[in-house]
Amino acid sequence: MRIANLSGRLVIVDGGRALDVEKASAGRFSSNPQAVYDDWNEFLGWAGEQDASTGAEFDTHDLGPAVPRPAQVFAIGLNYASHAGESGLDVPENPMVFTKFVSSFTGADVDVELTGDTVDWEVELVVVIGEGGRDIAEEDAWSHVAGLTIGQDISDRTVQFWGNPAQFSIGKSLKGFAPIGPAVVTIDEVDSSADRADLAIGCTITHVDGTTEVLQAGRTRDMIFSIPVLVAKLSSLVELLPGDVIFTGTPDGVGLGRTPRVYLKAGETVTSEIESLGSIRQRFVAPVAE
Repeated sequence: MRIANLSGRLVIVDGGRALDVEKASAGRFSSNPQAVYDDWNEFLGWAGEQDASTGAEFDTHDLGPAVPRPAQVFAIGLNYASHAGESGLDVPENPMVFTKFVSSFTGADVDVELTGDTVDWEVELVVVIGEGGRDIAEEDAWSHVAGLTIGQDISDRTVQFWGNPAQFSIGKSLKGFAPIGPAVVTIDEVDSSADRADLAIGCTITHVDGTTEVLQAGRTRDMIFSIPVLVAKLSSLVELLPGDVIFTGTPDGVGLGRTPRVYLKAGETVTSEIESLGSIRQRFVAPVAE
């Protein structure tokens, strides 16, 4: 099953059609895409009996952030050895955790204003928590996951490295810097087409002249800390809440790691794709003059 945020309303998606949950359930479930995780198991039981193909056609431009206002956002740095290497940093012994403030969350097919000349890309697999808790065991971790989606950890490297040490969170939380979507895909649907622990992940760029280039291409099996490990380690320290999200890190290929360094320019489009989950697209534009 795929659930999404269509113009601020919770929907179940089937291809190019979307079933409005509040209307289809006669108000049993809210239209709020964030609230569904508070009744996740009950919702799953109801949703499994619905036929989303009977829903209305929709435009992907109307898809908001699949998880719009999570209570907690965990982002994992350097979770691929290849990315740690290109960054000139050691492979971490424990998850390196920062956050992306929810005011940066945006939809799956949107324009994003550049904040300077050092804005970078980082495609990431995003985990959405269904059932929260503390001290979740690794072997039970997947049962606490509502689904998976795609995120871009867009970063203004100048802001990120304002000081020493770097302050990751603020430089990665500017307006529109956390696209997430197009939908939250439940684990059973991922498993029907792929290995949940080994998904192809990558992004491409379309330059101003129309040419395309692969920026990143990796597999999620190469994470240093797998999803079960991350859920277990995080929940051993803090309580995970329904609807929380975990950005699980990016493979190599970011602009900061290139020689010479390369950053996004106005007029370029980045398309991020993860096997079984779909794709998201951001068009980068110059700041709008006030």
